Amino acid sequence: MHKNKGQKGFSLIELLIVVAIIGIIAAIAIPNLLASRRAANEASAVSALRTVGTAQSTYASTVGFGDYGPMTDLASRGLIDSAVAAADSVSDCKSGYFFELDAKDGDWGSGYVSTGTQCTANSGSRNFISDEAGVIYAKAESSSTPLADTTGTTPIGN
Repeated sequence: MHKNKGQKGFSLIELLIVVAIIGIIAAIAIPNLLASRRAANEASAVSALRTVGTAQSTYASTVGFGDYGPMTDLASRGLIDSAVAAADSVSDCKSGYFFELDAKDGDWGSGYVSTGTQCTANSGSRNFISDEAGVIYAKAESSSTPLADTTGTTPIGN
C-alpha cells in the first residue's frame, strides 16, 4: 500500500465553499452596482440638460438675436458636445439617455423645451425636462417616451 504523505492542495469541499462564498458576494454586489450605474446615468442626463440650457442662453445672446436655436446649431458652434447632439433617438443614446430639443409653439423666439429620456428601463428611473427658465424637472418613469410638459414632475435640486 502506497501512502502520499505531505500531499498539498485543496479538497473538493474547500473549493465548493470558496465558490459559494464568491457567489454570495456577487449576489450582494451586483444590485448595488446596477443602482450606482442608474444614478450615474441620471446625473449625466441632468448635466447634459444644464449644458443645453447654458448653450441656449449663450446662443440667444450672441448669434441668435434673442432667439434660441436647434441642437444642430448649438453643436456646430461648439456650445454643446456633439455626443449630446447626436443622442437624439433611442438608438443613439449617451449614458443611457437620449435628448430632444424643440421650439415652443414652433417658434424659437418664444422659447424651447429640452428633454432627457431613458433609452431602456434599466438606464435610470426618471425622465427629465427643462425649458428656457433653466429649471430641470424629473418624473419617475420607466418609459422611453419624452415628457411633453412639466405636469406631474418635481423640480430637482441644484
